[in-house]
Amino acid sequence: MTVEAAAQLAYLVSVALFVVGLKRLASVRTARQGNLLLASGMGLAVIVTLVEQGRLSYQWIILGVAIGTGLGVLTVVRATATSMPQVVARFNGYGGAASALVALALFAQELVVPGADSVLVRLGATSASTLAVSIIIGMATFSGSVIAEAKLWGSLRRLGRVPGRFVLLLLTGLLAIGAAGAALVLDDVVHASVAAGVLALMTLAIGILIVAPVGGADMPVMISLLNSLSGLAAAATGFALGNVLLIMAGTIVGAAGLMLTLIMCRAMNRTLGNVLAGGLGSEDAADGDEATTYENIVASDPEEAAMVLEVARSVIIVPGYGLAAARGQHAAAELADALAARGVDVRFAIHPIAGRMPGHMNVVLAEADVPYERLVEMDQINRDFAQTDVVIVVGANDVINPAARQASGTPIAGMPILEVDQAQRILVIKRSLSPGYSGIKNELFEEDHCTMLFGDAKQVLDELVGELAANPA
Repeated sequence: MTVEAAAQLAYLVSVALFVVGLKRLASVRTARQGNLLLASGMGLAVIVTLVEQGRLSYQWIILGVAIGTGLGVLTVVRATATSMPQVVARFNGYGGAASALVALALFAQELVVPGADSVLVRLGATSASTLAVSIIIGMATFSGSVIAEAKLWGSLRRLGRVPGRFVLLLLTGLLAIGAAGAALVLDDVVHASVAAGVLALMTLAIGILIVAPVGGADMPVMISLLNSLSGLAAAATGFALGNVLLIMAGTIVGAAGLMLTLIMCRAMNRTLGNVLAGGLGSEDAADGDEATTYENIVASDPEEAAMVLEVARSVIIVPGYGLAAARGQHAAAELADALAARGVDVRFAIHPIAGRMPGHMNVVLAEADVPYERLVEMDQINRDFAQTDVVIVVGANDVINPAARQASGTPIAGMPILEVDQAQRILVIKRSLSPGYSGIKNELFEEDHCTMLFGDAKQVLDELVGELAANPA
């Protein structure tokens, strides 16, 4: 077998690993195996591509793989279950930056070759244009991902609507297109290099302008979109390099990311245009104090709440971001086990975007060894709330707000929610009455059959477990 044939076979194996890995990610039970398959496919793809291209010595390949692996391991080891969205955003940025840097390196390589020809002439129209596309998408993805991660950490919480944003986007877009054209057609090294620099700066600005006004509630959708763009940037780089694997892998990532983006938009009853317009979950989302003022709140303590649970035969636990933030997943699992030991039917209701990202809450609960059969998706469990004795809401807000049933008038109008208000009794564990990302009050909290348990989610859950243990069935 020739080296070229071996490389093509390795490419085929990599693509197969990508496809099977993505399929495995669709199930909670096989997600870990899917992630391992995807990582293996990517590792094989990187090594084979570098070897086939022949642009680096083995020493540089080993050094690059070691540095990349080290950064990846360091990022993930330091991450918690609550910071997974930030990690995803960071990796999206890395992917976009990598594609852009490869494209810029290829541009520089062609530019410094002796002769009077431009990059357009040397590479041809197709390769040259995809080179520019890779720089544009890659740089915008990088800067947008940096802003997305910073906003998730709360570092840029006040960064909201940008005055004249659409005009600025139009101007930077036109300048980027002009700079891309100049970089490709100019045969003077200095002038072409300056044009390439302007192109990179303009596209960095485009990424910032796109993500800046997006509120916290829409940030998961934006991260998914950035993931799709990072794949498209890789595919464009593949066209420029003439590398089939990059084209296929980038296209798979781009398509999968776009599909996930549309699924998330549908789960929130939002259009992609609404998300890009920004505002949902920003600092000014609430319309004054009236939007979050409560008049009829019933509060209790874990001792009284435990008495309610002692006579319940069916309980549904609704986890939200507050559970993950308090690291209360293990306490929630202990409470579920304690109730199950009493013969109670216990399940966890999972909203499609609970915990900020699709599948995020599944990961959080899996960390606490919650059995998969107890995790039930929204579409399957909504019909059961009316026959449920007690619902325990832990740190969720907008995804259980009955205001979403309104046709219009609120930021979450029409968003599919968990129908917890249909249950016989509702216990809501929350630190305070602060609004969710939408910035509006939760009508559920004022219902007569709703009781608030104020406090840290983990502490309250631990106290509930202790009360049940003190009064065995």
